[in-house]
Amino acid sequence: MSQELNVISAIDIGSTKVVAVAGRKHPNGMLEVLGVEKVPCAGVKRGVVLNIDETGKAIQQAVFALEDRLGIKLSDVFAGVSGQHIRTMGNRCYRFIKGGSVINTFDLEQLLQDSYRIVLEPDEKILHVVPQDYIVDHESGIKEPEGYSGQKIEGNYHVVIGRNSAIKNLEKCIERAGLRLNGLILSSLASSGSVLSEEEKEAGVVMVDIGGGTTDLALFHDGVLRHTAVIPFGGNVITSDIKEGCAVLQKQAEALKMRFGSALGTLAREDAVVSIPGIPGWEPKVISFKSLACIIQARMEEIIELIIHHVERSGFYEKLGAGIVLTGGGANLHHLAELTKLKTGLDVRIGTSARAFTNGEKKALSDPSLVTAIGLMISAGKYPGSGMITREQVLFEDMQTEEDISGKKKKTSGNKSRKSKKTKKAEFTGDLFEKLQRNFASIFDERDTEM
Repeated sequence: MSQELNVISAIDIGSTKVVAVAGRKHPNGMLEVLGVEKVPCAGVKRGVVLNIDETGKAIQQAVFALEDRLGIKLSDVFAGVSGQHIRTMGNRCYRFIKGGSVINTFDLEQLLQDSYRIVLEPDEKILHVVPQDYIVDHESGIKEPEGYSGQKIEGNYHVVIGRNSAIKNLEKCIERAGLRLNGLILSSLASSGSVLSEEEKEAGVVMVDIGGGTTDLALFHDGVLRHTAVIPFGGNVITSDIKEGCAVLQKQAEALKMRFGSALGTLAREDAVVSIPGIPGWEPKVISFKSLACIIQARMEEIIELIIHHVERSGFYEKLGAGIVLTGGGANLHHLAELTKLKTGLDVRIGTSARAFTNGEKKALSDPSLVTAIGLMISAGKYPGSGMITREQVLFEDMQTEEDISGKKKKTSGNKSRKSKKTKKAEFTGDLFEKLQRNFASIFDERDTEM
């Protein structure tokens, strides 16, 4: 957030750049992008912060430039998290509903809290627990069980887990830039919130974000998140292959990839060449478009094979009616959509920030490399565990009364809780639901919902 009312700010810390964005959410749900600034950064490798000082300086530089342009002061930011330390798992929890009462919001929140009580490896932390669907008395596939009546409710959840040390390094970078971390969101979830439509999520779609150091994947079907993955390869490995294969400098290899590269060798002209200035005292190098495209295609095919592997593991390969949406900086590679369609047999499109609008940042909305940064603002507070509760996500707003066994309503301390909201602003960091449980332990009798 910032000192300006309703302004949301976010930081996308990538393997090649840091992007600072600011925007404002409108009542119709659309996000207005106010400003975008990006700064090169070499302190991150494969999505993990290695050099805290260098990354912190890059964040500070991007934020200062954004503040100067917009004339505002940023204080709280959302940030994306990715990297090969991220792992995911499915989890199922159940609770008994005493007396076959109607399932309410409190039951769902208690069930969600149960998903946080799983065994983790040392130095691990739960980032998100995303509900998928529910089962009420053996009736499966229920998306919104509130209002159902039953004896037992089960919930299927997608749990995102990260390494605590890597997360702390990211938090230190934010703090060194003089900012306060408002919440962490998995980068693939943020990107999907920016580029995917609800129709695509219902039909079945895979969002593939090809960044510099990692390739993030998020699969949706029937409107529900089904699978996420982080592949520890991205555009940087293609640049390294060009550097080695063509014997050029790193910056020259990157320029060759972006300006003349193609993901399909069969579409590259055999008679076209480009001359690269050599090191002082050495002759220039002449590189054919055909050779360059063959190098790129070989590495991209490896990345696509890993994408196929993860989609097959999810069990939804044959259910992707909307195919694949490519985004991220790697999506700017020529003929990448054609190669992906050829290797996967699925429909493919390039995704940009379709769920946002702007008056002065037209190029930002059409740039696939900026979808994660914009998606962080769109997804702010949406996913449980992301560290913020928005006005649209007041968890206990309607829970002022609880029906006891006799059917009578008994009073709770709802007035007191509303009063405390006015006098003190709640902040949620770390484990969101552990704090909620402590804050509201005096309101509800947990014995009624014990398993």
